[in-house]
Amino acid sequence: MTTAARPPATDERTYRTTYLSRVEGEGSLTLRVQGGDVVEARLGIFEAPRYFERLVVGRTPDEVIDIVARICGICPIAYQMSAVHAFESGLGIVVDPAIRRLRRLLYAGEWIQSHALHIYLLHAPDFLGYPSALAMAADHRDVVARGLAIKKLGNELIAMLGGRSVHPVSVRVGGFSKVPRPADLAGIRRELDRAVEQAVETVDWVAGLPTPELDRAMLFVALRHPDEYPYSDGRIVSSDGLDLPPSGWPEAFAEEHVEGSNALHARTRDGRAYLLGPAARITLDAPTLHPLAAEALARTGLADAIGTNVHRSIVARAVELLHALAEARDLIDGYRAPAAPRVAWTPGPGRCAWATEAPRGLLFHDYTLDERGRVATATIVPPTSQNQAAIEQDLATFAPAVLELPHAEATRRLEMLIRAYDPCISCATHFLDLRIDRTEG
Repeated sequence: MTTAARPPATDERTYRTTYLSRVEGEGSLTLRVQGGDVVEARLGIFEAPRYFERLVVGRTPDEVIDIVARICGICPIAYQMSAVHAFESGLGIVVDPAIRRLRRLLYAGEWIQSHALHIYLLHAPDFLGYPSALAMAADHRDVVARGLAIKKLGNELIAMLGGRSVHPVSVRVGGFSKVPRPADLAGIRRELDRAVEQAVETVDWVAGLPTPELDRAMLFVALRHPDEYPYSDGRIVSSDGLDLPPSGWPEAFAEEHVEGSNALHARTRDGRAYLLGPAARITLDAPTLHPLAAEALARTGLADAIGTNVHRSIVARAVELLHALAEARDLIDGYRAPAAPRVAWTPGPGRCAWATEAPRGLLFHDYTLDERGRVATATIVPPTSQNQAAIEQDLATFAPAVLELPHAEATRRLEMLIRAYDPCISCATHFLDLRIDRTEG
């Protein structure tokens, strides 16, 4: 393979994607290169605002839970759980421990389907040199079938507990509108033994995939719980010592408008980018992984690499996939139906804020309720907007290593880096249209 000569120092090139489709927000990528150095890396989100924070104003907490589920078709549970925990915390509502375990089971279902989707259909084709999962299936049918089977089980678990697999309807303040009987979960339980075996195979498989080199220090942020791997509970911690309650996100972080993007970016209060998601959780929370997941992680020997190379996030996701399946099996084995589907509660005023761990990272909700107990203000900070600054930093770090490659190969490598972050961006960048404008000084 021949490569272009390194451009002279006076040469300026702009690598630009004009449109990223199939994403929760429409986006573009711009890289400006001068003398072989990346002087600007910008991921822009230009979809028209969706106004969910305005749509929930005047609504009751239970109405909000149903509305925010529509923000994302991949992780509706995360939006529902962040909202329901926020309202219960702000209103002093204590749920039955059996309800809490059911919610962990529901969240596990979302992690299962989301991680399986990303690993097998969106990210793995990059490592093996295929343009899509369909193309990969022609040569690796058994691998793709394994991923689809795991994803299907996650969807079935969500449907069983949530009423349907996309935008579930059963979550309510104080509990659920309906809870399953132990016998209702028997079918899924029978499938989990094989799924756990498949997840172990998944970890071993992704650990051996050929992976581009990238070595950078990153500030990690995630929830941490002393006794369990974090889904919906814990304190917000960071790799540099942050320790806040789940309502305390605004104390350490702030959103900002960025030119060329309709999405808000988030940084620390002192202006630093930070990374959320599987790599952050594995780095900060590995001691609370399920024993089967911890054993699989140790077997890969990649725990340190996960913390320095975002391409290794596929290994982190696979470890979390195994964790979610193994914990789901344990939760079903120990399940006893609560005395009632939900506890009674009284509407009232107050601040209601909480953070949970969506599959791709920390998700923060902050509501103010008026005297009638209806939403007066709302702030929702998704993980994608928080990760954008980190994506741009990684693009700037990684790009010099690929800019001398042929155009198509450089484009593929940059797409692959973006796909390492989350399913929504990953889905879009399969259609990355990279254009180069050259300006010689």
